[in-house]
Amino acid sequence: MISSAPGNADGQSSLAARFVAGPHVRAPATAEQRLDDWLAELAPPQATGLKALLAEGWARTILLGIAECSPYLFDLVRADARRLERLLRSEPQAHLAELIARTGREVFAAASEAEVMSLLRRLKSEAALLIALCDIGGVWPVMQVTAALTDVATASVQMALRHLFRQEAARGRLSPEDAEQPELGSGLFVLAMGKMGAGELNYSSDIDLIVFFDPETSTLAPDIEPQPFFVRVTQALARLLQQRTADGYVFRVDLRLRPDPASTQVAMSTEAALHYYERDGRTWERAAMIKARVCAGDIAAGEAMLAELAPFVWRKHLDFQALTDVHDMKRQMQVYRGHSEIAVEGHNVKVGRGGIREIEFFAQTQQLIAGGRHPELRVRPTLQALDVLTTSKWITEQARDELGVAYQFLRRVEHRLQMMADEQIHSLPDDVEGMGRFACFFGYESRECFAIDLLFHLNIVLGHYARLFEGDPTGTVSLPPVNFGAGPDEPRLMEHLAALGFRDPVTVAKILQQWLAGEYRVFRAETTRTAFAEFLPVLIDGLAHADEPDRAVVAFDRFLQALQRGGRLITLLGQNRDLVSLVALVLGAAPRLGDMLARQPRLMDGLIDPRFFGAIPDQRELSARLASTLRDAGTYEEFLDRLRMFGQESLFLIGTRILSGTISAQQAGTAFADVAEGIVHTVHGLVTDRFAAQHGRIKGQETAIVAMGRLGAREMTASSDIDLILLYDFDADEPDSDGERTLQGAHYFARFTQRLISAFTSRTNYGVLYDIDMRLRPSGRAGPLASHIESFAHYQEHEAWTWEHMALTRARVISASPAFRARIEEIIQAALRRARDTSAIARDVADMRRAIAAEKGEAHLWDLKHAAGGMVDIDFVAQYLQLIHAATKPEILDVSSLQVLDNAERLGVLPRAEVVILRQAARLYHDLTQILRLCVSDRFKPDLAGDDLLRVMARAGDAPDFSALEARLRETQSEVRRVFTALLEG
Repeated sequence: MISSAPGNADGQSSLAARFVAGPHVRAPATAEQRLDDWLAELAPPQATGLKALLAEGWARTILLGIAECSPYLFDLVRADARRLERLLRSEPQAHLAELIARTGREVFAAASEAEVMSLLRRLKSEAALLIALCDIGGVWPVMQVTAALTDVATASVQMALRHLFRQEAARGRLSPEDAEQPELGSGLFVLAMGKMGAGELNYSSDIDLIVFFDPETSTLAPDIEPQPFFVRVTQALARLLQQRTADGYVFRVDLRLRPDPASTQVAMSTEAALHYYERDGRTWERAAMIKARVCAGDIAAGEAMLAELAPFVWRKHLDFQALTDVHDMKRQMQVYRGHSEIAVEGHNVKVGRGGIREIEFFAQTQQLIAGGRHPELRVRPTLQALDVLTTSKWITEQARDELGVAYQFLRRVEHRLQMMADEQIHSLPDDVEGMGRFACFFGYESRECFAIDLLFHLNIVLGHYARLFEGDPTGTVSLPPVNFGAGPDEPRLMEHLAALGFRDPVTVAKILQQWLAGEYRVFRAETTRTAFAEFLPVLIDGLAHADEPDRAVVAFDRFLQALQRGGRLITLLGQNRDLVSLVALVLGAAPRLGDMLARQPRLMDGLIDPRFFGAIPDQRELSARLASTLRDAGTYEEFLDRLRMFGQESLFLIGTRILSGTISAQQAGTAFADVAEGIVHTVHGLVTDRFAAQHGRIKGQETAIVAMGRLGAREMTASSDIDLILLYDFDADEPDSDGERTLQGAHYFARFTQRLISAFTSRTNYGVLYDIDMRLRPSGRAGPLASHIESFAHYQEHEAWTWEHMALTRARVISASPAFRARIEEIIQAALRRARDTSAIARDVADMRRAIAAEKGEAHLWDLKHAAGGMVDIDFVAQYLQLIHAATKPEILDVSSLQVLDNAERLGVLPRAEVVILRQAARLYHDLTQILRLCVSDRFKPDLAGDDLLRVMARAGDAPDFSALEARLRETQSEVRRVFTALLEG
């Protein structure tokens, strides 16, 4: 149960006196010490005043919870004690209104852009702390919190835009009708979209804006071209709001909901926009426009534009085509997110099953269907939409009440998540310990108490969401009655296949005819043939949405021909439409995985396993499965075959989970690495024993495999090779092995390493295990394959280049005896913790980056690794920070760039603003890279990719479509390159 206390009397208007709830503090002593240490730093009168405010009620508990769980809010608290005291003594609603009004006056009087930026950022910081306190303390209900956040955002956009127009008027480029409101009549207006448009902004939300202008009604000077002028103003507006300064930022601005954002300017003429919506507008864009609100600029021009857009958004007749489109989106979402699984750890409360998006989807879909004939349904806020749908008899009062309560609960969860670090995250912690901390910050006594309420609400939402589609309970598109077995001579079948998008309907019809003729081995049983015929229409529709539909049908045909005993599998597919869609997704979007499945249908067993959408197996479970796979291997060749089978099945299952969206890129990278590490350790042991059987052993011998690169960082993809270093030691007094075919010292270990590489790379009936790269060993290609541990230590201390120590930050011993592992780790730590010249390291890292750019290029947007502002920039920043700070702050060291960034923020060596940019960029790159490595063999070319792959990528990047994803990627790379340049070349 959430911590609470009786409310205070209405007469007690100060914020501190109105708190009625607070966090559950897990470690009171630690939190008390942190809070008291800060209070002790203050001047005595100030400390005394604050202590008096914190002496009674919930105020101290709230600050203790913040000190324990929210670095962002605690930084705001410590940054200005007077501000905190001012807020605690205030009446919050009046204080916020006065804060906005006063900032508006100050911005209007400001003489410079720098002053405006500072004023807006101070407004945001004070408002953010006030609103958080009102939320955590139960002073405001959650929808009042969202309204307050929206008010701050709206006012910020208005102030910034007005300042820019006043500047342009002063330069003579604008002749405003009203000097104090120069935006009036300007023709430019800003639409607030999404949650900002509906007055429902979340705590750390980006603000989604679309900027349009009407050149016919503008007040521009005669010699000023509208398009470049308004684009420049829009760019300046975004900069004023989102550029990070010493005072932080105001709001991150997202301009990608405009038409075709990858190809259009950030400000667009109303004529071009209307032409786009009339010609190319899609259902999701109609749904987005439900919440559109003119928030700044020329209000009259904006309202006129929305009126002209009304026929696009609201159709004259009941628009059940929208329901068909939603069926398709719903099915894709289910396939992407994975069946109907609801979880606690790691669950995404926004887009996960039973989450906020499904409640919004539930309301918006029905608004789209009926809003054309029933204008009362044209409302923006979600709860208001549920109310109107109820009074209009579209939904029951029970549905409204249950969804409304769930919506408010989930929005509070979302806010509390984002308060912890001021990041736009929506996923709960993915480990039990982290969930426990969050549950307490949210006010629960334990993770278990929170989980009960969370699961209750998620299941309520899921039930109502599913019932929205009870006219089509499977969530599939209804298909016309067609005889799929009639062959290419049936005109209706040919017309239907062509309409679905098959380029060669004749060949597809022949394949369908073969399937239904039942001549394949798998169709011997009548029950199997019947089950297959029942789900064939759904299968064909799913394959038609594939990246290459005709190729997907051929791949599925190979799959069916390869099945030996598929009766159970076909029956299961007939009963499980989600699994059919998942197989269609694999065959269509990821030809590499589809070919694996067609060649080896046994891989499907892993998809049928109930554990498929459960937790990813950890190293212990993987080791147990691997041992079970290898247990009965009779020969070395059979052993290698089984290893390859295990590796391929693991790759297939992890890859399918990436496609289905049921694991994150970070989880996938760790899972790929765990599989590789288990296989490397197994091969190491096997080769050691077989080599000793031929050549004996050397007294005191030790060998170790050190993982570098992506395996070392546990950030592997489906196509990663593995970077290894082999280190050894032995008793130098007795350097000869004791076998029949004796070998001496270094020669023994060189031959051993060659044998080890061969075990990985030799091709059997099941392909190769991994490509091995050993170029990161001391001296690279010029050095021996295996290095003596003393030579390795000497090289790292005296000869290694900066780039080699950069690579060493990812070194991880993955197979060795405990004692030998400890010796190696000590050497690595000693090399990394050495004191260094910061300027020299910065030059070396920047030079290395330029060299890579010269060799690999950096201009290709979709080369996520090497592009300017790509993953290499982020990795180099992380490696640079480790090399220059590890001598005094060894806690910064970690093999993962993401963890290094977290460490750097905690240790105060990289500002939080830069960490947020790099961390969010790295997550985006990892998400997209995992998809691309599964689906594309060569460089990704969007114009040659099919719709299925583009949809999967847009979903992975949390973008409404691929065009918006491209725009986001450009912005992200620009921000990362700015941080990289400032840090390493500034």
